Amino acid sequence: MSKKIRTLLIDDSAFMRKIISDLVQTDEQIELIGVAKNGKEGSEMALDLKPDVVITDMVMPDHDGLYVVNNLMTNLPVPIILLSSLEKSNNRIFEALEHGAFEFIDKPDEKVRKDLDNYPLLELIKLAANTDISLLKAKQLAKQNSNQHAFDANALYRIVVIGASTGGPGAIETVITNLPSNLKIPVVVVQHMPARFLETFAERLNLMSPLQVKLARKGELLRGGTIYIAPGTSNLIVETHAVTGQIQFNFTDKQFKEFNEPSIDCFFESVAEVYGKQSIGVVLTGMGKDGAEGLYKIKQAGGYTIAQDENSSVVYGMPKAAAESGAARQVVALKQIPGFIVSCL
Repeated sequence: MSKKIRTLLIDDSAFMRKIISDLVQTDEQIELIGVAKNGKEGSEMALDLKPDVVITDMVMPDHDGLYVVNNLMTNLPVPIILLSSLEKSNNRIFEALEHGAFEFIDKPDEKVRKDLDNYPLLELIKLAANTDISLLKAKQLAKQNSNQHAFDANALYRIVVIGASTGGPGAIETVITNLPSNLKIPVVVVQHMPARFLETFAERLNLMSPLQVKLARKGELLRGGTIYIAPGTSNLIVETHAVTGQIQFNFTDKQFKEFNEPSIDCFFESVAEVYGKQSIGVVLTGMGKDGAEGLYKIKQAGGYTIAQDENSSVVYGMPKAAAESGAARQVVALKQIPGFIVSCL
């Protein structure tokens, strides 16, 4: 029998400790070795028990999830899954991800508790246990470089589109903060994330980048030098306006097999139809297969397609699917992706 994944839970809510504990103990591959009521107690317990994975509430009155991440990534590097409160966004979550947390998910609400089979926590625990801890620690060391670049007036490409899931916020920050400040074309990012966090994510990136970063809006025209984040309320597409011929954002009710709201496949397919060979598609770290089919459509249309390599991916799911399906023309390490994109322009 394979070794069980030794897991520690930290949450100040007795009710949530019960829900998460019961769920974790339904999986024979996972062993719950301890439960703590706050970040200080949990960090001390982790240093003593040395778990394989830590699950922690983000918002706690006595030493929150960011405290846990900073403490453990300094003293006992371990994959940490953050649980976010259902009713509000929390900018400190992105700080925690930057400082080495593995991923964050919503706490299960009443609807989710009736269908826990589809709640991703157990899968995340298994992915976290197998991730390279050095990749999580390396988030703290990411360098930024937004120097201007001398672009050819006759650029081959008119748009860059990026899809990401688990591990994506850090990977996207690496790419965005290393694009030149005089970039002439739009960049659109589709990141799997609860909708209420995406505006906070866009605001954070906007502060980090000399380029404007904002949520994409229905009917908005795509502008060069702007980075758009797909909202998580619907599946985003681009389309050509029937009268003006200009390219704008819209939403669709169409649903996709791998993931929805926002679907990477959905957006990439629309980009292939509208921009064709003048598009660059990138699939970054993430679990599942979303993005592979859309990236293949971009490649079929003559666009350039890139997948992040395994060694730099926190979770080598989506980029693996893109690479193995033949959708990716090039497999590239994360730190090299910004420069690789610029070299294509």
